[in-house]
Amino acid sequence: MHLLQPELHSRRAFLRRSAQLGIAGTALPFALNLAAVGEAAAFTATDYKALVCVFLYGGNDYANTVITYDDDSYNKYSTIRGGGGGQSAGGIALAKSALTPTLLAPTTPLTGGRQYALHPAMAGLANLFNTGKAAVQLNVGPLVVPLTRAEYSNSNRTLYPLPPKLFSHNDQQSVWQSSSPEGSTVGWGGNLGDLAMSSNGNSLFTCISVTGNAVFLSGDSALQYQVSTNGAIPINGVKNNVYGSTAVRAALTSLIQQGSGQSLENEYNRVTARAIGAEASITSGIAGVNLATAFPTSNPLADQLKMVARLIGARTSLGSKRQVFMVSLGGFDLHDNLVSQQPVLMQRVSEAMTAFYDATVELGLADKVTAFTASDFGRTLSSNGDGSDHGWGSHHFMVGGAVKGKAFYGKAPPVSITNNAGDPNDQWHVGQGRLLPSTSVDQYAATLASWFGVSNSELPGVLPNLGHFGGADYPANLGFMA
Repeated sequence: MHLLQPELHSRRAFLRRSAQLGIAGTALPFALNLAAVGEAAAFTATDYKALVCVFLYGGNDYANTVITYDDDSYNKYSTIRGGGGGQSAGGIALAKSALTPTLLAPTTPLTGGRQYALHPAMAGLANLFNTGKAAVQLNVGPLVVPLTRAEYSNSNRTLYPLPPKLFSHNDQQSVWQSSSPEGSTVGWGGNLGDLAMSSNGNSLFTCISVTGNAVFLSGDSALQYQVSTNGAIPINGVKNNVYGSTAVRAALTSLIQQGSGQSLENEYNRVTARAIGAEASITSGIAGVNLATAFPTSNPLADQLKMVARLIGARTSLGSKRQVFMVSLGGFDLHDNLVSQQPVLMQRVSEAMTAFYDATVELGLADKVTAFTASDFGRTLSSNGDGSDHGWGSHHFMVGGAVKGKAFYGKAPPVSITNNAGDPNDQWHVGQGRLLPSTSVDQYAATLASWFGVSNSELPGVLPNLGHFGGADYPANLGFMA
């Protein structure tokens, strides 16, 4: 049976925690010793590395992001998307002439003369690709096991399981981040943090979100530390006067940090004191990081990535050797107004990720920081009139000095909207141009994790479905990291 078995992952988490508590040599109640859990050892890092997940909420339209460009494929794209089969704009198809400035020129051309260009608003990312600092992973998405279209259509879900609750926004966001639907409590970024946190002087700064709560950064032991685009989030009653009184603030500060004979109260105060100390460390650390790199304004993703860059710049004062970050941008659920609204989103993604890469160059860490995109799902290739609907597989970007750039990874899908009852030779689509992923999220994540420092023996504990993939068609390492 290939289905996810959450009870086994819970058992794994319990055994890991128990072993770590044994190492800590503590006899105190389990619930009161999570701090000891955070210091358990995995791999030992001697250099610095960071992974940055750029999540595009809503399900980005892959076909107007990484756009097929060679004449044969482009003309099919134009026909399917309402452009009439010519090379002018029409329906939700973009004009071919608009794509020439963002044409991607890989070192090794794709077979069959296939070519791709990026959305015209993504000149920055196109330049990073063409100068070897970015790559594209083609047709990646959640899979439990490798699937053909016939297996997708088969009703035997024991032999041919599907990712849970396909095409649902909340669930597929969670599946991308954690291999389980909404309600999951542990993500693969957090699992990386579990292994890496012992390499950091302060384990609390291993997993940092600049975009609020997300399961991606939650581990069995690692906590996701949340900051805003302005920095650490203070406890207002400690940071500011209470009722305008410094005396009340001082009294409250003392009260919420003092020791207590009551175990739960004492633990609450200990956690509060840790939060106050962490806020002070972050504030002090980023105060010394002044970047010359110009980040675009009026761009919420750029604001988040600028804060990530500043936190990376403060790595020494924060005692960090390995970190996992998450940022995000919403607005990609474009059932309508795709042509008018996607350009702003694509420009924000491109400009923000380009500025972030430039900041890592400024910090001297371009080959130590890798940013990658993810999204709920791709969308249908067929138009619904003014937009596209929920899909499955999609194309994604990897950016950084350690990325083996100027290259496409995975398999280039044909341009087709074949339905399940259509062309028996089309193994790529499951109706309306929804891509059946030819690369799994687990493979994508495992490639990043291996570069981060995770050993082959540790990977199955990070990515529960990875063991179902292997061989030439579904390698556990996709090869896009140096």
